Amino acid sequence: MSAKTNNDWLYEITPHKKLISLNLKEIWRYRDLLILFVKRDIVTVYKQTVLGPLWYFIQPLFTSVIFTLVFNNVAGVSTGGVPSFLFNLAGITAWNYFKACFTGTSNIFRGNAGIFGKVYFPRAIMPLSITISNLLKFGIQLLIFIGFYLYFVFLGHDVSPNAYLMLMPVYVVMMALMGLGMGMTISAVTTKYRDLTVLVGFATSLLMYISAVPFPLSKAVEQLPKYAWAFEYNPITQIIEGFRFMTLDYGTFTWGGFIYALVFSVSIFLIGLVIFNRTEKNFIDTV
Repeated sequence: MSAKTNNDWLYEITPHKKLISLNLKEIWRYRDLLILFVKRDIVTVYKQTVLGPLWYFIQPLFTSVIFTLVFNNVAGVSTGGVPSFLFNLAGITAWNYFKACFTGTSNIFRGNAGIFGKVYFPRAIMPLSITISNLLKFGIQLLIFIGFYLYFVFLGHDVSPNAYLMLMPVYVVMMALMGLGMGMTISAVTTKYRDLTVLVGFATSLLMYISAVPFPLSKAVEQLPKYAWAFEYNPITQIIEGFRFMTLDYGTFTWGGFIYALVFSVSIFLIGLVIFNRTEKNFIDTV
């Protein structure tokens, strides 16, 4: 019998040859696995907890209450005519989606080494499933925000969205791309330097304050003029401020800042994808 040639095989599994490759055709072929991972990410997180899915509601509400008490009532940070609780809830809703995408993808290789080492499937399915599952959580928290929004409108507070609300899908995509890009980069580095995972939690908390989540960007620039650049040139700040501006009509928005955040999000995602594709070829030898 003649030896089989490469053309005789139905599938040929080889490492990615391109630096930037999502291989959407192959991901579509494994869509059932993608759906399975999304269900796993949603169900198993709170499966053995007392309150279960209620944590989706409790976490942003509790954080908003703490921020309102500490920053607005104690520290006296003004939010203009916007109710401070609603102001904080808007920032936390946007921040939580970015944070979930970032922290969820920052440990992909180490956290799934057992699966990656036994069976083949497109590795990009893992970060993609994390992004989709967190998008559903973001939708739930956005509904909470809308509910309190309507409540404060009913009480007579002068809050209303503006025409920039149509940019909402773009902001959601930017949050996802930025979280994915940064997460995939950290995940690739931690395959060799495991102690970096310890710094992720601390760095994320620090980044939240540099991103002006619990206070307006204008107040940060006014109170800390020497460090204003750290807030203004932070692309996440532009996303948080833009989200609050289009939903509450309060905050700082410029088209220059919007384009800057968009370009940065796409760039960091492409960089993370390149590093991810290079790492997946041989990470199992070092993890």
